[in-house]
Amino acid sequence: MEPLPPGFRWPDGYRAAAMFTFDVDAEAVMLTDHPEVVDYLDVIGHQRYGPQVAVPRILRMLDRRGLRTTFFVPGWVAETWPDVIRSIRDAGHEIGHHGYMHESVRGKDEATEERYLRRGLEALDLVVGVRPVGYRPPSCDMNFRTPDLVAKHGFTYSSGMMDSDHPYKWKSGLIELPMHWSLDDWNRYNYVPGYASSPILRPSEVCAAWGEELEAIVDVGGLFDLTMHPFVSGRPARIAALETLIELAQSMDGVWVAAGDEIAAWVADLDLPPVTHEPPKLDPI
Repeated sequence: MEPLPPGFRWPDGYRAAAMFTFDVDAEAVMLTDHPEVVDYLDVIGHQRYGPQVAVPRILRMLDRRGLRTTFFVPGWVAETWPDVIRSIRDAGHEIGHHGYMHESVRGKDEATEERYLRRGLEALDLVVGVRPVGYRPPSCDMNFRTPDLVAKHGFTYSSGMMDSDHPYKWKSGLIELPMHWSLDDWNRYNYVPGYASSPILRPSEVCAAWGEELEAIVDVGGLFDLTMHPFVSGRPARIAALETLIELAQSMDGVWVAAGDEIAAWVADLDLPPVTHEPPKLDPI
């Protein structure tokens, strides 16, 4: 095994960790970037498959596996599908913040970015009575100020960076649970004519690829952070393959399969050197 980062370790008896997370984007992910689809029944119906059909199926599967995990929820989705989001809470899963309307913060000023955070917090509080400790940036879009802004609003952790195999601690004390596009179902399955052009791959092939990623991350003592979307991964064959992958992770010696808040709480107590990022310095031509 490769050496772990300075100060980092997993709880006794564990050599790596895995989290299987779901971003409950529903219609919001399309409406924000493509507002014209508000009139397109085919696209809206495609997105509504997530809360209507997939979330109940996912919850049943997680119950079979005895797995508590994390669902990142945009505030607008909580307002639009309150009973669905309450069912996630009532099943004992963590609910994290995922923007209000799944908005990108690229090109936005600090006041606008903070407004997205506040409005998402207010919606989750109103609908499910939850003050989330975890934050996933919509589309993983971040400004250099984002980590400090998230920490300012009392979050314990964020999960959107792709610069490490291991969790780390920002200078503000915010914990980062890193991820990567290779561990995301969007680019493996999601096809919506005119809007999403990912290939539609065989679930067995997708989960075999993720299994290879899992084994390699375990070998370096890292965090396997899988990002899924109910409207994408909640289809019958995909859930069946995912359950097989979860079963593999749960059967691996020394792998801690847990929710984001559990992993972040462990990392928060470690004495880790603080991490910061500064914008690149470019010389004028």
